[in-house]
Amino acid sequence: MTSKVLAKIAEAIASAPTSRRKVLALILQDPQRVLDESFEQLAQRAGSSVPTVMRTCRDLGYPGLREFKLALAQEMAVSGSPLHRRVQLHDGTAEVISKVIKGAATAVSGVQAQLSVAAVEAAADAIVRASRVDCYSVGVTSSFMASDMQARLFRLGLVSNAYLDIHLQLVSAATIGTQGVVFAISHVGGMPSLIEAVDVARSQGATVIALTQQGTELAKHADIVLGIHVPEDPVMHVGTEAYLVHLTVIEIVTVLVAQRLGELAVNRLGGVRDVLSTRGVDIRHYPKLDWDTALAVKEGELK
Repeated sequence: MTSKVLAKIAEAIASAPTSRRKVLALILQDPQRVLDESFEQLAQRAGSSVPTVMRTCRDLGYPGLREFKLALAQEMAVSGSPLHRRVQLHDGTAEVISKVIKGAATAVSGVQAQLSVAAVEAAADAIVRASRVDCYSVGVTSSFMASDMQARLFRLGLVSNAYLDIHLQLVSAATIGTQGVVFAISHVGGMPSLIEAVDVARSQGATVIALTQQGTELAKHADIVLGIHVPEDPVMHVGTEAYLVHLTVIEIVTVLVAQRLGELAVNRLGGVRDVLSTRGVDIRHYPKLDWDTALAVKEGELK
Protein backbone atom coordinates (compact mmCIF):
# COMPACT_ATOMS: atom_id res chain seq x y z
CA MET A 1 0.00 0.00 0.00
CA THR A 2 1.37 3.41 -0.97
CA SER A 3 0.68 5.96 1.74
CA LYS A 4 2.11 9.41 2.24
CA VAL A 5 1.24 9.13 5.94
CA LEU A 6 3.19 5.90 6.38
CA ALA A 7 6.06 7.29 4.32
CA LYS A 8 6.19 10.28 6.65
CA ILE A 9 6.32 7.94 9.66
CA ALA A 10 9.09 5.84 8.14
CA GLU A 11 11.10 8.98 7.53
CA ALA A 12 10.57 10.32 11.06
CA ILE A 13 11.19 7.12 13.02
CA ALA A 14 14.99 7.20 12.83
CA SER A 15 15.29 10.63 14.45
CA ALA A 16 12.37 10.31 16.88
CA PRO A 17 12.98 10.17 20.65
CA THR A 18 13.00 6.64 22.08
CA SER A 19 9.62 7.05 23.81
CA ARG A 20 7.94 7.98 20.52
CA ARG A 21 9.84 5.57 18.31
CA LYS A 22 7.87 2.61 19.67
CA VAL A 23 4.57 4.34 18.86
CA LEU A 24 5.71 5.02 15.30
CA ALA A 25 6.91 1.43 14.89
CA LEU A 26 3.55 0.05 15.96
CA ILE A 27 1.77 2.28 13.45
CA LEU A 28 4.01 1.05 10.63
CA GLN A 29 3.62 -2.56 11.73
CA ASP A 30 -0.20 -2.60 11.66
CA PRO A 31 -1.80 0.70 10.61
CA GLN A 32 -5.28 -0.85 10.51
CA ARG A 33 -5.07 -1.87 14.16
CA VAL A 34 -4.05 1.66 15.11
CA LEU A 35 -7.12 2.98 13.29
CA ASP A 36 -9.35 0.71 15.35
CA GLU A 37 -7.93 1.27 18.81
CA SER A 38 -8.12 4.14 21.29
CA PHE A 39 -5.43 6.52 22.62
CA GLU A 40 -5.11 4.37 25.72
CA GLN A 41 -4.81 1.07 23.85
CA LEU A 42 -2.06 2.35 21.56
CA ALA A 43 -0.17 3.85 24.49
CA GLN A 44 -0.44 0.60 26.45
CA ARG A 45 0.90 -1.47 23.57
CA ALA A 46 3.78 0.97 23.15
CA GLY A 47 4.57 0.90 26.87
CA SER A 48 4.07 4.64 26.82
CA SER A 49 1.43 7.21 27.78
CA VAL A 50 -1.41 9.08 26.10
CA PRO A 51 0.51 12.40 26.17
CA THR A 52 3.39 10.69 24.36
CA VAL A 53 1.01 9.42 21.67
CA MET A 54 -0.39 12.93 21.32
CA ARG A 55 3.11 14.44 20.97
CA THR A 56 3.96 11.79 18.36
CA CYS A 57 0.95 12.83 16.28
CA ARG A 58 1.90 16.49 16.59
CA ASP A 59 5.46 15.69 15.45
CA LEU A 60 3.91 14.26 12.29
CA GLY A 61 1.97 17.46 11.70
CA TYR A 62 -1.45 16.52 13.13
CA PRO A 63 -3.19 18.29 16.04
CA GLY A 64 -4.08 14.97 17.69
CA LEU A 65 -4.71 11.26 17.23
CA ARG A 66 -8.18 11.83 15.78
CA GLU A 67 -6.83 13.99 12.96
CA PHE A 68 -4.00 11.55 12.34
CA LYS A 69 -6.43 8.63 12.17
CA LEU A 70 -8.64 10.49 9.75
CA ALA A 71 -5.73 11.13 7.36
CA LEU A 72 -4.52 7.53 7.62
CA ALA A 73 -8.03 6.11 7.18
CA GLN A 74 -8.65 8.19 4.08
CA GLU A 75 -5.47 6.96 2.44
CA MET A 76 -6.14 3.34 3.38
CA ALA A 77 -9.70 3.52 2.09
CA VAL A 78 -8.44 4.71 -1.28
CA SER A 79 -5.41 2.44 -1.62
CA GLY A 80 -6.52 -0.62 0.35
CA SER A 81 -8.62 -3.64 -0.58
CA PRO A 82 -11.86 -3.00 -2.52
CA LEU A 83 -13.53 -5.82 -0.59
CA HIS A 84 -13.11 -4.85 3.04
CA ARG A 85 -10.83 -2.65 5.09
CA ARG A 86 -8.93 -5.76 6.26
CA VAL A 87 -9.58 -8.50 3.70
CA GLN A 88 -7.38 -8.92 0.64
CA LEU A 89 -8.27 -10.68 -2.62
CA HIS A 90 -5.90 -13.58 -1.90
CA ASP A 91 -7.10 -14.27 1.68
CA GLY A 92 -8.49 -17.72 2.44
CA THR A 93 -11.87 -18.35 4.03
CA ALA A 94 -10.44 -18.72 7.54
CA GLU A 95 -8.62 -15.40 7.15
CA VAL A 96 -11.76 -13.67 5.89
CA ILE A 97 -13.77 -14.94 8.87
CA SER A 98 -11.07 -13.89 11.31
CA LYS A 99 -10.51 -10.44 9.81
CA VAL A 100 -14.18 -9.53 9.52
CA ILE A 101 -14.93 -10.65 13.08
CA LYS A 102 -11.89 -8.88 14.49
CA GLY A 103 -12.84 -5.71 12.65
CA ALA A 104 -16.36 -5.81 14.05
CA ALA A 105 -15.16 -6.57 17.58
CA THR A 106 -12.60 -3.78 17.48
CA ALA A 107 -15.16 -1.28 16.22
CA VAL A 108 -17.57 -2.11 19.04
CA SER A 109 -14.85 -2.07 21.70
CA GLY A 110 -13.77 1.37 20.46
CA VAL A 111 -17.13 2.85 21.43
CA GLN A 112 -16.11 3.16 25.07
CA ALA A 113 -13.14 5.39 24.30
CA GLN A 114 -15.17 7.69 22.03
CA LEU A 115 -18.55 7.97 23.70
CA SER A 116 -19.01 10.89 26.08
CA VAL A 117 -20.43 9.77 29.42
CA ALA A 118 -21.98 13.20 29.97
CA ALA A 119 -23.65 13.15 26.55
CA VAL A 120 -25.11 9.67 27.06
CA GLU A 121 -26.45 10.62 30.48
CA ALA A 122 -27.96 13.82 29.10
CA ALA A 123 -29.60 11.86 26.29
CA ALA A 124 -31.12 9.32 28.68
CA ASP A 125 -32.39 12.08 31.00
CA ALA A 126 -33.99 13.96 28.11
CA ILE A 127 -35.71 10.83 26.81
CA VAL A 128 -37.15 9.91 30.21
CA ARG A 129 -38.60 13.42 30.63
CA ALA A 130 -39.94 13.67 27.08
CA SER A 131 -43.62 13.87 26.21
CA ARG A 132 -42.72 11.90 23.08
CA VAL A 133 -39.56 10.79 21.27
CA ASP A 134 -39.55 10.98 17.48
CA CYS A 135 -36.73 9.15 15.71
CA TYR A 136 -35.52 10.49 12.35
CA SER A 137 -33.09 8.95 9.88
CA VAL A 138 -31.93 8.97 6.27
CA GLY A 139 -30.62 5.93 4.40
CA VAL A 140 -31.07 2.19 4.72
CA THR A 141 -28.82 1.55 7.72
CA SER A 142 -29.92 4.57 9.74
CA SER A 143 -33.57 3.86 8.98
CA PHE A 144 -33.26 0.45 10.55
CA MET A 145 -31.62 2.06 13.58
CA ALA A 146 -34.42 4.61 13.93
CA SER A 147 -37.04 1.85 13.81
CA ASP A 148 -35.10 -0.19 16.35
CA MET A 149 -34.77 2.79 18.70
CA GLN A 150 -38.51 3.47 18.45
CA ALA A 151 -39.35 -0.17 19.20
CA ARG A 152 -37.08 -0.21 22.26
CA LEU A 153 -38.61 2.96 23.72
CA PHE A 154 -42.13 1.74 22.93
CA ARG A 155 -41.49 -1.48 24.86
CA LEU A 156 -40.40 0.63 27.82
CA GLY A 157 -43.79 2.36 27.81
CA LEU A 158 -42.64 5.67 26.32
CA VAL A 159 -44.45 7.49 23.55
CA SER A 160 -42.19 7.09 20.53
CA ASN A 161 -42.36 7.19 16.74
CA ALA A 162 -40.00 6.53 13.84
CA TYR A 163 -40.27 8.79 10.80
CA LEU A 164 -38.25 7.80 7.74
CA ASP A 165 -40.09 9.97 5.22
CA ILE A 166 -38.84 13.54 4.75
CA HIS A 167 -42.30 15.11 4.78
CA LEU A 168 -43.42 13.19 7.87
CA GLN A 169 -40.25 14.30 9.64
CA LEU A 170 -41.19 17.91 8.96
CA VAL A 171 -44.75 17.34 10.21
CA SER A 172 -43.37 15.69 13.33
CA ALA A 173 -40.90 18.51 13.89
CA ALA A 174 -43.59 21.16 13.51
CA THR A 175 -45.83 19.51 16.11
CA ILE A 176 -43.42 18.07 18.66
CA GLY A 177 -43.48 20.92 21.20
CA THR A 178 -41.15 21.99 23.99
CA GLN A 179 -41.31 18.70 25.92
CA GLY A 180 -40.48 16.57 22.88
CA VAL A 181 -37.23 14.91 21.91
CA VAL A 182 -35.95 14.21 18.41
CA PHE A 183 -33.45 11.37 18.13
CA ALA A 184 -31.74 11.88 14.75
CA ILE A 185 -29.52 9.14 13.36
CA SER A 186 -27.11 9.64 10.46
CA HIS A 187 -23.52 8.43 10.31
CA VAL A 188 -22.65 10.81 7.48
CA GLY A 189 -24.69 13.59 9.07
CA GLY A 190 -24.99 15.91 6.09
CA MET A 191 -28.38 15.31 4.49
CA PRO A 192 -30.07 18.73 4.06
CA SER A 193 -33.59 17.37 4.56
CA LEU A 194 -32.66 15.87 7.93
CA ILE A 195 -30.94 19.07 9.02
CA GLU A 196 -34.06 21.03 8.05
CA ALA A 197 -36.30 18.77 10.13
CA VAL A 198 -33.96 19.05 13.09
CA ASP A 199 -33.94 22.83 12.83
CA VAL A 200 -37.75 22.96 12.72
CA ALA A 201 -37.94 20.76 15.83
CA ARG A 202 -35.51 23.01 17.68
CA SER A 203 -37.52 26.07 16.67
CA GLN A 204 -40.46 24.45 18.47
CA GLY A 205 -38.37 24.08 21.63
CA ALA A 206 -37.66 20.34 21.29
CA THR A 207 -34.40 18.75 22.39
CA VAL A 208 -32.42 17.19 19.54
CA ILE A 209 -30.16 14.21 20.18
CA ALA A 210 -27.88 13.27 17.28
CA LEU A 211 -26.18 9.92 16.80
CA THR A 212 -23.53 10.80 14.23
CA GLN A 213 -19.86 11.61 13.85
CA GLN A 214 -18.38 14.57 15.66
CA GLY A 215 -18.14 17.66 13.49
CA THR A 216 -20.89 16.79 11.01
CA GLU A 217 -23.58 19.29 10.10
CA LEU A 218 -26.08 17.22 12.07
CA ALA A 219 -23.84 17.41 15.14
CA LYS A 220 -23.65 21.20 14.79
CA HIS A 221 -27.46 21.45 14.79
CA ALA A 222 -28.05 19.14 17.78
CA ASP A 223 -28.36 19.85 21.50
CA ILE A 224 -26.80 16.53 22.54
CA VAL A 225 -24.27 14.72 20.34
CA LEU A 226 -23.50 11.02 20.63
CA GLY A 227 -20.37 11.28 18.51
CA ILE A 228 -18.88 8.08 17.10
CA HIS A 229 -16.24 7.76 14.38
CA VAL A 230 -15.71 4.60 12.34
CA PRO A 231 -13.09 4.46 9.56
CA GLU A 232 -14.56 4.66 6.07
CA ASP A 233 -15.70 1.41 4.47
CA PRO A 234 -14.33 0.73 0.95
CA VAL A 235 -17.53 -0.99 -0.22
CA MET A 236 -20.50 0.77 1.38
CA HIS A 237 -21.04 4.44 2.15
CA VAL A 238 -22.02 3.37 5.66
CA GLY A 239 -20.39 0.03 6.37
CA THR A 240 -21.20 -2.84 8.68
CA GLU A 241 -18.89 -1.60 11.43
CA ALA A 242 -20.77 1.71 11.61
CA TYR A 243 -23.98 -0.27 11.79
CA LEU A 244 -22.69 -2.30 14.76
CA VAL A 245 -21.34 0.78 16.53
CA HIS A 246 -24.65 2.65 16.22
CA LEU A 247 -26.55 -0.37 17.50
CA THR A 248 -24.20 -0.52 20.50
CA VAL A 249 -24.82 3.14 21.32
CA ILE A 250 -28.59 2.64 21.04
CA GLU A 251 -28.34 -0.31 23.42
CA ILE A 252 -26.40 1.79 25.93
CA VAL A 253 -28.89 4.66 25.77
CA THR A 254 -31.96 2.44 26.16
CA VAL A 255 -30.44 0.54 29.09
CA LEU A 256 -29.77 3.87 30.82
CA VAL A 257 -33.36 4.94 30.10
CA ALA A 258 -34.63 1.68 31.59
CA GLN A 259 -32.50 2.24 34.69
CA ARG A 260 -34.05 5.64 35.19
CA LEU A 261 -37.57 4.25 34.80
CA GLY A 262 -36.78 1.60 37.40
CA GLU A 263 -39.50 -0.87 38.37
CA LEU A 264 -41.82 0.58 35.75
CA ALA A 265 -39.45 -0.56 33.02
CA VAL A 266 -38.82 -3.94 34.67
CA ASN A 267 -42.54 -4.67 34.91
CA ARG A 268 -43.20 -3.42 31.40
CA LEU A 269 -40.46 -5.53 29.83
CA GLY A 270 -41.50 -8.55 31.87
CA GLY A 271 -45.07 -8.23 30.65
CA VAL A 272 -43.97 -7.95 27.03
CA ARG A 273 -41.74 -11.00 27.41
CA ASP A 274 -44.54 -13.06 28.97
CA VAL A 275 -46.96 -12.20 26.18
CA LEU A 276 -44.47 -12.92 23.41
CA SER A 277 -43.41 -16.22 24.99
CA THR A 278 -46.75 -17.73 23.94
CA ARG A 279 -46.23 -16.69 20.32
CA GLY A 280 -43.78 -17.51 17.61
CA VAL A 281 -44.77 -21.18 17.12
CA ASP A 282 -46.36 -21.85 13.77
CA ILE A 283 -49.35 -23.79 15.10
CA ARG A 284 -52.67 -22.79 16.56
CA HIS A 285 -52.63 -22.17 20.30
CA TYR A 286 -54.07 -25.04 22.34
CA PRO A 287 -53.44 -24.18 25.98
CA LYS A 288 -55.06 -27.34 27.39
CA LEU A 289 -53.42 -29.83 25.01
CA ASP A 290 -49.93 -31.24 25.15
CA TRP A 291 -47.47 -30.71 22.30
CA ASP A 292 -48.09 -34.02 20.47
CA THR A 293 -51.84 -33.55 20.63
CA ALA A 294 -51.59 -29.99 19.36
CA LEU A 295 -49.53 -31.13 16.37
CA ALA A 296 -52.00 -33.88 15.63
CA VAL A 297 -54.87 -31.41 15.66
CA LYS A 298 -52.99 -29.07 13.30
CA GLU A 299 -52.37 -31.94 10.86
CA GLY A 300 -56.05 -32.90 10.92
CA GLU A 301 -55.59 -36.20 12.72
CA LEU A 302 -57.96 -35.13 15.52
CA LYS A 303 -61.18 -33.16 15.45
